Formats: sequence, structure tokens, C-alpha cells
Amino acid sequence: MLFDRYRYIVVEGPIGVGKTSLARRLAEHIAAATLLEKPEENPFLAQFYQDPPRYALATQLFFLFQRGNEVRDLAQMDMFRESTVADYMFDKDPLFARINLSDEEFVLYQQIFRNLQLQAPVPDLVIYLQAAPQTLAERVRRRAQPYEMGISEDYLLRLSQGYSDFFYHYDAAPVLMVNSEHLNFVDGDEDFGMLLHRVEEMRGPREFFSRGN
Repeated sequence: MLFDRYRYIVVEGPIGVGKTSLARRLAEHIAAATLLEKPEENPFLAQFYQDPPRYALATQLFFLFQRGNEVRDLAQMDMFRESTVADYMFDKDPLFARINLSDEEFVLYQQIFRNLQLQAPVPDLVIYLQAAPQTLAERVRRRAQPYEMGISEDYLLRLSQGYSDFFYHYDAAPVLMVNSEHLNFVDGDEDFGMLLHRVEEMRGPREFFSRGN
């Protein structure tokens, strides 16, 4: 089975793009373990969306230590005895810090990040989901998570641009960029099947997939 060469798959993308839903379905399809973000455990997140300047640093550091602990756990176990599908990549943590923190806070964040000296495993494949900020905002409103009610479309625009910049320079693993505007991987069996086919056909380090190509 071709998925045997993808022991560690990461589904990434901005808030509302559907990465967690796709990660869960993909893991179920290939009988893989999941490694999922837990934003509901962050006690500062809802306050951050209401007052970003005041709560950005606390929110960011909570996520940093939460993800750091998970990376340490992975380093202490043989995660590759079975395939693993994650809905986040530790290396993108500074992306949010650059967007949300002041210059002084970002310097402090970088010092803490470096001192943690975490060695995150490199994915065998990254599936990077993209969508327009308006689409992201609609999906966020539709899923109606209480801690996400304060997210603005402007913030989603800046976040989408941050992801674009990050993956423009990212070359540590193969990346399948997916335009998810007109794709439904949760309820659409045809769309999910097309994605699986593109993964199976992937040969280069960076490829693009959308409905119709």
C-alpha cells in the first residue's frame, strides 16, 4: 500500500479550513493514530479573540508548552510503529507568534522557543489546505465554537497570508497544496477519493490539487 511510505502525515492550514475533520477521516481510512490540537484546553483563547493585545502572549505560550509536551512525548515513543495523522505541525508555531505578538513579546517568545530545544519529527507528507478568508469566516461561524466567536475576517486574512508565506519557504517535507474552496472531504466521498488519488499519484516535492485539475 502506497500510504506505507507516509508514516507521519500532517494536515495544515488556517482556522476554519477543515484540517481537523480531514485529519480524522484520513486517519480512519488508513487505520492511523491521530495527533490533534486541543484549543478548547487553552484558558486564554476566548479572551484573546476579544482582546488580542492583552492576551496574545499568554495564549501563545500556553499553546507552545502544550505542543512542546506532545513533541516530547513523541520523542519518547516509537510513533512510527503505526501511521500517525496530525492536524498541526510544531514548526509553524512561530507563524502565529509573528502575527499576534508585539515586537518585544516576539523577542521573548523566540528566546523561550529556542531554550525549549525541541526536535519535532519531520512529516513524510504535509497536506496544506487553503481557502479564501470569506470562506474561512463562514465555516468558523457555521461550526459555532464559543471560543471562536470573536474571530474577525481581517484576522483570518492575515493568518492566511502568514500560512502562504510559511509554506512558500517550507521545504523540509513534500507538500500537497489543496484549494478546498469547492471540496468537502467530510461528507463528500467523491472529493475524499480524489484527494486520496492525488496523494497516491504524488511524485514531486510540491504539488497542487483543486477540483477540476
